[in-house]
Amino acid sequence: MAQILVVDDSATVRNEVSQFLQSNGFAVATAVDGKDGLDKMRADPAVKLVISDVNMPNIDGLTMVEKIRNELGNKTVNIIMLTTESDPRMKERGKAAGVKGWIVKPFKGEAVVGSIKKLVG
Repeated sequence: MAQILVVDDSATVRNEVSQFLQSNGFAVATAVDGKDGLDKMRADPAVKLVISDVNMPNIDGLTMVEKIRNELGNKTVNIIMLTTESDPRMKERGKAAGVKGWIVKPFKGEAVVGSIKKLVG
C-alpha cells in the first residue's frame, strides 16, 4: 500500500521524485499518465498524497484530479501539482478541484519534504 502516488509521463521525473521520497521513508507508487493514475487510485484508495504533472497524454493531471474528486468520490486525498505550467487559469482550475499546492519543476525535494510529511501525516 502506497502513501504517495507520483504521476508523470516523464520516466526521469517519476524516478527522481519517487527515489527521493523513498529515501525519506515514504512508500511510493508511480503512474505514467492521468489514466494510469486513476487506475492506481482505484486499486489503492488509501493513498494519502498524489504528486502529479499537469500536461500528460491520455488524461491530463487536472482532469485526473477532477475525476479523483468526482468519479472516485475521494475528497480527502491531498494533491500537489508538479509542473512547468504557470498559467493562472490552470492554477485556478486546480484550486477549484482541490489541489493543495503547485510546485514548479525542477523538483527540489529538500525544499518541500517538510510539507510532504505534513500532507501524508
